[in-house]
Amino acid sequence: MRAARDAALPDPVARALPLLDPAARPAAPDVRHGYLDLIGDGGSMPSTPAQRLMLSRTLPAVYERWWRPAWGRVLKGAFGSGMRDEHRIARLLLGLTPGDGVLDVACGPGNFTREFAGIVGDGGLAVGIDASPTMLARAVADTGRAGEVVAYVRGDAVRLPFRDASFDAVCCFAALHLFEDPDAALDHMTRVLTPGGRIAILTSCRLQSAPGRAMNDLAGARSGIRLFEPDEIVEGLKDRGYAEVRQRIAGLAQFVGGRLAATG
Repeated sequence: MRAARDAALPDPVARALPLLDPAARPAAPDVRHGYLDLIGDGGSMPSTPAQRLMLSRTLPAVYERWWRPAWGRVLKGAFGSGMRDEHRIARLLLGLTPGDGVLDVACGPGNFTREFAGIVGDGGLAVGIDASPTMLARAVADTGRAGEVVAYVRGDAVRLPFRDASFDAVCCFAALHLFEDPDAALDHMTRVLTPGGRIAILTSCRLQSAPGRAMNDLAGARSGIRLFEPDEIVEGLKDRGYAEVRQRIAGLAQFVGGRLAATG
């Protein structure tokens, strides 16, 4: 019976199902909206203004073209990298090749997920996970127009519902600072990576200068955005067994990447 149900699912979702932890895999997958819904109607309410905004109906419509680039400029400064550079840095840190499996954590409307799908090709798999149904609805619509093969999952982006060592690469851009438990998120991103797998993170970075303290306050507790210390993510990755850890700081933002050390 399960095999028959899985055969009726969209191909990317059917390929993603075996990657789910058995405890998280539903007996009757809900794909009514074009994504695999593991939360349903009983999801918990977001607790911060930034988290509530991500669930709004209006943000997905303007996120990719207006909101995300504008917020990036606020964090990185007027002369910081734009969205094109963010995509380039993600590609560089992840080192994707055809046939890879890649997970886009807190994928939003899928702007990065679609690009990853084009790189890994039909022999690979790009999976985007997010808790926002409005963001995922936009992701499904835009991915259909782009023609890329992507599996979207509505689920917990902190405590990832996937098996250990399920993906060759994990990306989490512009989301870790919104999570209530970023340490748990890093633990799970590490857990689902294969030995030698790559991680790419774009998140916040606390300014250390005296003039920067006002910006820290503005971008921090008032909005629900956590500001990480300059060495916090780098050391966090090293403590979790990553090597070749690289960091680039731009204003209130930082890019960090690394490769999970192979075992044995």
